[in-house]
Amino acid sequence: MSYFRGLILYWNRIVITLMLTLCYALGAHAELSIEITRGADNPTKIAIPTMLAPGGVREDISAIVTEDLRRSGLFEPMPKANMLSNPATVEEVYFRDWRVVGMEYLVVGKAVTSSDGAIQVTFSLLEIPGERTVFTQRVRGKSTELRDIAHYISDKVFEAITGIRGAFSTRLAYVTAKQERGELVYRLMVSDADGARERLMLKSKQPIMSPNWSPDGSELVYVSFETGRPAIFRQRLAGAQRQQLTNFRGLNGAPAWSPDGRSLALVLSKDGNPEIYLYSLATKSFTRLTRHFAIDTEPTWTPDGRAILFTSDRGGSPQIYKLTIAGGKIERLTFDGSYNARPSLAPDGRTLVMVHRRGGVFHIASQDLVTGDLRVLTSTSLDESPSVAPNGAMLLYATKAGNKGVLAAVSIDAGVRYLLPSRSGDVREPAWSPFLK
Repeated sequence: MSYFRGLILYWNRIVITLMLTLCYALGAHAELSIEITRGADNPTKIAIPTMLAPGGVREDISAIVTEDLRRSGLFEPMPKANMLSNPATVEEVYFRDWRVVGMEYLVVGKAVTSSDGAIQVTFSLLEIPGERTVFTQRVRGKSTELRDIAHYISDKVFEAITGIRGAFSTRLAYVTAKQERGELVYRLMVSDADGARERLMLKSKQPIMSPNWSPDGSELVYVSFETGRPAIFRQRLAGAQRQQLTNFRGLNGAPAWSPDGRSLALVLSKDGNPEIYLYSLATKSFTRLTRHFAIDTEPTWTPDGRAILFTSDRGGSPQIYKLTIAGGKIERLTFDGSYNARPSLAPDGRTLVMVHRRGGVFHIASQDLVTGDLRVLTSTSLDESPSVAPNGAMLLYATKAGNKGVLAAVSIDAGVRYLLPSRSGDVREPAWSPFLK
């Protein structure tokens, strides 16, 4: 493939992505909603009675916990209207009452205001058949942090029952667009994992693409066209300070933060062809990692930081390759099908998630890098931009539902699915945060 043909194909992919991602009208402050489309075949039956809260507290802690666990698809929370009692402590629980209605677990809790004005919640998880207390914990926070407290409770309950660390306290980044006075205005947004507390990070009349989280979840890198060409920016969530990192001619794209937080993998065409580069955040220096006449793009790191996965058409069609940084060895990872792109790795470093074309339709698929087994996870079409949750249990991706662009989530075993459409428009380019401290 000649350089010019390759560059044209690469730009065509950017244009197509922008058309799919940013051609819809959105509400400026529309939060994501949750629509569960498929849950586990035998969800765990659990009850979360109302948690008594101090006067003046607006958030319903138990309602947030209930919806967190319901959204996972692994739990079937009992409607509050069907509950015979509302215990707040272990001592108030009559196990027989909950066993009769088929409950397997019960979460009880009570919130009080401490002398320093903080909210303290004491909560317990009880196993109904065995009539035992699994654990009792306390968590503190400001009155403005009740949603954080609720997500923390959800994480602890989820982990105790499933053995998988909960990811309800994580956050999402995504891009929206809205028609304003005849032109699209783009927004980079951040929200809780359930779509609540949506926050504007950047508003621009030019496209925004490829948000990516720092390992500690305090910053984002992304591509913005505000300078008239694609450039990579770094932005802190607290205070929203921004820094432009690249401004080369041609392509500046697909930034991916290294696991140690010291560098970025990114795509530049400053030396001719689109290649993978390493950018040191400390020295602000660039190191070229690939050298090939084909298109190399969409880098993502292995969890140990020793290698980078990327998309390349060096074999004649888009496939995923692995580059070992020490030594520069490159090996091809995908062989099933004529199109595999946009790699994302689960935290185990073994499960590769990607965009896979089958029968002319783009789906999200996973591949076991040890056995080579490939599994299509989605049944929608025009699926793109997969991002794996930090616990490796779910992944987020962009797709279409009807004529609207939405975010969707699917479990790695494809047993659980739900949609996260905006209440008044479309949303694309999702990125799931790491675990937050």
